Amino acid sequence: MSRLIAALLCLALVLTGCAGSPPAETTCPPEPTSLPTQPPETTPPPTLAESILAGMTLREKVGQLFVVNPEALAPEQGTVTAFSGELEQGLRTYPVGGIILFAGNIVDSEQLQTLNAAFAQAGRIPMFLSVDEEGGRVARLANHSRFNLPRYESARAVGDTGDPAKAHEMGSTIGSYLRRHGFNLDFAPVADVATNPRNQVIGARAFSSDPEQAAQMVQAAARGLRERGIIPTYKHFPGHGDTSEDSHSRLAVNWKTADQLRACEWLPFAGAGPEDMVMVGHIAVPDLTGDRTPATMSRLLVTDILKGELGFQGLVITDSLQMGAITDSYSPGEAAVKALAAGCDLLLMPEDLEEAFQAVIDALAEGELDEQELNETVLRILEFKIAAGIIPEDIK
Repeated sequence: MSRLIAALLCLALVLTGCAGSPPAETTCPPEPTSLPTQPPETTPPPTLAESILAGMTLREKVGQLFVVNPEALAPEQGTVTAFSGELEQGLRTYPVGGIILFAGNIVDSEQLQTLNAAFAQAGRIPMFLSVDEEGGRVARLANHSRFNLPRYESARAVGDTGDPAKAHEMGSTIGSYLRRHGFNLDFAPVADVATNPRNQVIGARAFSSDPEQAAQMVQAAARGLRERGIIPTYKHFPGHGDTSEDSHSRLAVNWKTADQLRACEWLPFAGAGPEDMVMVGHIAVPDLTGDRTPATMSRLLVTDILKGELGFQGLVITDSLQMGAITDSYSPGEAAVKALAAGCDLLLMPEDLEEAFQAVIDALAEGELDEQELNETVLRILEFKIAAGIIPEDIK
């Protein structure tokens, strides 16, 4: 109808001009057109992790990279068995991302629950609360004289049954009592394949000398932990089972080729998912790196192979940086910076927290470490903690 009216109006103007003096130049109104309307561009609201990251100071970001024993935060206190004002002050100065407890920090069940509850409430961003509880000879709680908990002879004994359900039961049992005592992270299961009979540091801590059986057992144990609310940690990449050295005292060396490692050592680690951690050991692989750089500090092994070739999307944590394999050759600051540069997300137990912490800050200021990469790493840590239920959705 509007088009008809416009046409009649135009005709009337033309006829009027013809009847008298020459008409002034007229223009008929254009036919209206319907132009498509584009919705305005909108920026999606930030995620919870992004919101937390945006409000963090540099020290808080750097702090998220560290998992430490409580004595590192309260060096004057001696062995920590109770939360204190000195610990609270230490956390303000070094707002670390996690705590690891050892047998000396544990008195009994009630004390442990109280200590972990205090750590869970300390700091603005909730922490990883971790322990080494593999079952067998490495079990800080089950082997403690004041606890009456299920004990396992070894991972090897479970592996020898050939039944992954037994490994799942082991992980579930350990996860249940860890959760009850306030932990959320276990540095287990051992994902090494015990192929070297001279290896005393791993030995029966590994489920099997057969890589496929080890992989099945490790994944089942990890699933059992995860189902109880405990984050599992596959350790020790790139494989500690075919070394003869103990990395607690000196650098361990794996002499295998990349193809040999793919066919054996790396099979159990290939099962680690985005909700898991992988611990990188202080293990040199000269055939891959061309030298004796520890895997902890090798970008080839951590970033290119573990995260790249094997596609691991969870968090990568170093083995303890207090071990002789590291302290014999690197200062605390060097070890921290080199491990982060290699692609590790978390630094476990630097020999000197103050020196390592400051070295990371200095490396960021000098461009040795990239601040954008720091932000990406911290964002992954926050997202991981949210997914694991460590950071609540309603955090202020």
